[in-house]
Amino acid sequence: MLEWLVVHFCIGVAGTWLARRYALMRSLIDQPGERRSHSVATPRGGGIAIVISLLVAAVALGVRQPEQAPIMLAFGVGLVMVAGIGWVDDHRPLSPWIRLGVHVLASGLFALAAGDLYDSVWIAAAAFVATLVLTNVWNFMDGINGLAASQALLAAVGLAGMAGGAFGLLGLALAAACLGFLPFNFPKARIFMGDVGSGAIGFALGALCAVAAARLGEKFALVLLPVSVFVVDASLTLLRRVLRGERWWTPHTQHAYQAWARAAGHGRVTLCYAAVLLVVIIAGWGGLPRDAFFIAGTVGAWYMCCAFFWLVLQKKFRAQLPD
Repeated sequence: MLEWLVVHFCIGVAGTWLARRYALMRSLIDQPGERRSHSVATPRGGGIAIVISLLVAAVALGVRQPEQAPIMLAFGVGLVMVAGIGWVDDHRPLSPWIRLGVHVLASGLFALAAGDLYDSVWIAAAAFVATLVLTNVWNFMDGINGLAASQALLAAVGLAGMAGGAFGLLGLALAAACLGFLPFNFPKARIFMGDVGSGAIGFALGALCAVAAARLGEKFALVLLPVSVFVVDASLTLLRRVLRGERWWTPHTQHAYQAWARAAGHGRVTLCYAAVLLVVIIAGWGGLPRDAFFIAGTVGAWYMCCAFFWLVLQKKFRAQLPD
């Protein structure tokens, strides 16, 4: 186990260092602007290291456990599709609809494999929704130093404990690679994850959610806890933009975490989000022995609390939000 974690941590570190050199050489630089939360020009695309780590893990697990080979193959191909379109977008901006189309295809491929493995239409549907939604949620929420990577690290650990088996190890590989990436992105960002990393991480977490839900059975609601903070902020912000008639698919800085970061700084917001999620994950593990009705009610109550705090942050830092 330790060797597994060390290998993927090292891939994260070395891959991010190489990605930064490549980004500087190719002038892949995010410039500050009114639709961004940073104030210094910073290279992007460091998330490719996390993608490579996940692909290495998927291949290794498919070889070690032949019964898992088909779903690991589907996961790997879907991951390459999501990361690939993100990599292209990092070099030359693409239409959001082209990106979404690729995301749909990647999610559909993984859903077919998951449904076949577990012989369940419901698991297939859950896999499709989870991978498609979280791919875009992590892309939306990758906006300040360390936030997307730290949330992914913790969520991956939480879901790994719920999924177990091959996908448990895949989750730990994701966590270790994120840990290797973080020193380059937090507290000071020397490179950003880019679309290549944020989308791929969301896809991987969606796959973990689906497999963990299949394993937990009637207690499946627990898988919603490790991704709760991001899902609520992204969903409510998106809903508000849609209701306002805004071009919701365009970049913006209207998320609660972005408004808070302008007032309190990136580091404090990232650490607060991480502390909250860590407590939630530990509580989720503690809830495993409870009955399904109690779990569903508790998860629902927690999501309502997240929505309340989203409203509080939006109201408190309204002056920091763009019109």
